[in-house]
Amino acid sequence: MTQHASPPRDSADTLVPAGRTPAWRGLWARADVRTLSLLGVLAALVVIGGVTRPDEFLDTRNLQLVLTQASVIGVVTVGMTFVITSGGIDLSVGAIVALASVWATTVATQEYGFGGILFTAVLVGLGCGLVNGLLIAYGGMVPFIATLAMLASARGLALQITDGRTQIVTVDGVLSLGERDSYVLGVPPLVLVFALVTVLGWLVLNRTTFGRRTVAVGGNAEAARLAGIDVRRQRLYLYLLSGLCCGIAAFLLIVLSGSGQNTNGNLYELDAIAAAIIGGTLLSGGRGTVTGSVLGVLIFTTITNIFALNNLQSDVQQIAKGAIIVAAVLVQRRTASTT
Repeated sequence: MTQHASPPRDSADTLVPAGRTPAWRGLWARADVRTLSLLGVLAALVVIGGVTRPDEFLDTRNLQLVLTQASVIGVVTVGMTFVITSGGIDLSVGAIVALASVWATTVATQEYGFGGILFTAVLVGLGCGLVNGLLIAYGGMVPFIATLAMLASARGLALQITDGRTQIVTVDGVLSLGERDSYVLGVPPLVLVFALVTVLGWLVLNRTTFGRRTVAVGGNAEAARLAGIDVRRQRLYLYLLSGLCCGIAAFLLIVLSGSGQNTNGNLYELDAIAAAIIGGTLLSGGRGTVTGSVLGVLIFTTITNIFALNNLQSDVQQIAKGAIIVAAVLVQRRTASTT
């Protein structure tokens, strides 16, 4: 008896008509196009910087500076990517970075040395993330309102702790991480931490059950609940993750600046959201990409560096960022309408 070949199946093991491209391949192709587009934009910016300021922009020290500056906001953006992918938002990340940085640089904390500063920064970040998560997941508050309240509270507490003054770090072990002697093969330690967080974030989002649950909650929370996912607990974990990233970023900022200030992390929430959006993470949830978010951070940091080297005013820089965000959102809408 002659056997007929079975029709191809997609990743969900559902029948796919002959001659039709499986849905997952189409998604992969679009993701690949987005990544290549972002790499193209970044390459164009490097060319522009090299043409306008060849001696300064392409200098090794300047490139190291760009990567170092991208590291702090980059770590925050990785956490933000998870939150947005789940359909949430976190407006408090900048304020949490500020609070963690000043709490970790008080005189009492610095008496415990390197470990005391790192532990405090991470603990404060986790604490703020826990409050956000409880209010949103179990308190039923809208993420926008809950994190906005945290933004105001954390900023106020940071100001109260510092009394408006800069807290100078005196721990040699922390300060030495920002010196060139601590670079590994020419790479600053802060960049290595950023790379590690990025790799771990990518693995968690794309290769673990936690990542799949995050996408499911963002795509359709009710369907995820019916499928057996504890949506409230998942959201709590996500805001804890965001707080953890803020704590790590606060420590990196302490190393970079050698101080703690209540003004630290100003507008980080907007930069992180913008980087995630232009990277391809849907603001409505259900799709996220750590790789795209990191490329978005590098694009914005490179723009800032080019504008600074060419002595261009900050208002022009903000206009350029705004135009990029609008263009990215329009591309997302067009992509969504064709799926």
